[in-house]
Amino acid sequence: MTDVAIRSLNKTFGALEIIPDLNLNVPDGSFTVLVGPSGCGKSTLLRMIAGLEQPTRGSIAIGGTDVTYEEPSKRGISMVFQSYALFPHMTVGQNIDFGMRIAKVPKEEREKKVAYAAGVLKLEKLLDRKPSALSGGQRQRVAIGRSIVRDPKVFLFDEPLSNLDAALRGQMRVELAELHQRLKATMIYVTHDQVEAMTLADQIVVMNAGRIEQIGDPLSLYEKPETEFVATFIGSPKMNLIKTADTQAMGVATIGIRPEHLEVCDAGKWSAVVRVVEKLGNEAIAYLDSEVGDLTLRLVGTPALKPGDQLRMSPRDGHVHYFDQHGRRMAGPSS
Repeated sequence: MTDVAIRSLNKTFGALEIIPDLNLNVPDGSFTVLVGPSGCGKSTLLRMIAGLEQPTRGSIAIGGTDVTYEEPSKRGISMVFQSYALFPHMTVGQNIDFGMRIAKVPKEEREKKVAYAAGVLKLEKLLDRKPSALSGGQRQRVAIGRSIVRDPKVFLFDEPLSNLDAALRGQMRVELAELHQRLKATMIYVTHDQVEAMTLADQIVVMNAGRIEQIGDPLSLYEKPETEFVATFIGSPKMNLIKTADTQAMGVATIGIRPEHLEVCDAGKWSAVVRVVEKLGNEAIAYLDSEVGDLTLRLVGTPALKPGDQLRMSPRDGHVHYFDQHGRRMAGPSS
């Protein structure tokens, strides 16, 4: 069992509190993604798990062992950063092998582990190349290979794809998902990109200002966000939020509707004018000025919409989210 249990974890820098008391369970073998905007504390939390930052108070246990004040090298973790940090004068094989050579692992064992990592990461034909001859995605795979040969209990990833272009990020997301399926290892992954979170994770931890807003699988966060913050952070384009005038009667301060859950119809509830249309081939995203504020509409295919068009629309039945004056999810008036 290699779960990670975090209890009452707190981190302050002088008078600045970065992470208030935080509790989190990372299940054994899970791919857990910490997601949130820049400055929300997700990288600080990862660094405390790694032992690169000391908590102000609280505890961290890996596989049932308290490692709160253990050295990073004794925690059984391996970390992959944004930068590849490869030695330019060494080959791919030598880069993967380097840590084991320093640790004086026998040569035969090192060769087996390098071969295994290269096979898992599809690097077999690149072992004799220097990093300068590799693409960004290949360099990141080498950095991951360096982690695999250490046989860590937990893999930690700190925004490893942020330096790659869009095409390579998409490719590497697939490769990381396949890697997790092969290794069945516990992985904790930090990103600000909610698309990465939705496509990679079996558990997403949404963070905001050092606090956990919601924990759950990708679909549950998308379909039942517990706060307005989660509702607008998870999903692209973000959820439409409409302020209501019925707070006194029902307690509902805001209603939320995903762009794909707005329907265009002659007898629609709200009128709107099209500002901009993004035609993406398989779908179109229309940005509207409406009587209830700015709205975003997602339509399948390539509808004949253009700026200036006037529409009426209504939310689809069963797809309206309700939030109270504190931005917390609540049952709808008809529930």
